[in-house]
Amino acid sequence: MAIDTKKFKDKIEHQTPNINLVPLLDVIFTIMIFLLVMLSQHPGETQLDDYSPEQISAKPTTSTGDSEYYLLPLNGLKKVTVNGVDKSSEIRHGSIAVHTRVMDEGQIMMDSSTGTITITAPNDLVDVAVKAPAYN
Repeated sequence: MAIDTKKFKDKIEHQTPNINLVPLLDVIFTIMIFLLVMLSQHPGETQLDDYSPEQISAKPTTSTGDSEYYLLPLNGLKKVTVNGVDKSSEIRHGSIAVHTRVMDEGQIMMDSSTGTITITAPNDLVDVAVKAPAYN
C-alpha cells in the first residue's frame, strides 16, 4: 500500500493555523500583577540624614565599643605580612585583628586565592599593626 503524500501535502497547505491566545494572556496578566505588586512596595523612606555619624560608620567608637582593632576574616588564611615581616603566628581561626589606624592610614591587600593578607602600615604602628583576635 502506497502512501499518498501529495494528498496530505495539499491538505496541510490549505489549513489555517489555530492560535490559542488564552495561555498568552494568562502569562501577560500574571507578569503584570507581579510587577504591580513589586512596584507598589516602597522601601523605607529613611534618608541618610536620619542617622548619626556613629551609626553610619562601622568603626568602633566610645559609644559602640572600646576596641582598637578590626577583625579581618579570610577563608583559608595562611599568611599575614606587615611591611614585609611575617606575622602569621597571630592568625586565629582564619582571621587576624588589624589596628584601626592601619585601616585608616595604611594599605591592606587580601588575596583569597593564596590565603594571604599583605599590610603596609605606618612606621609607628608596625609593632601593633596586627594581633591575634580575642574570642570569647
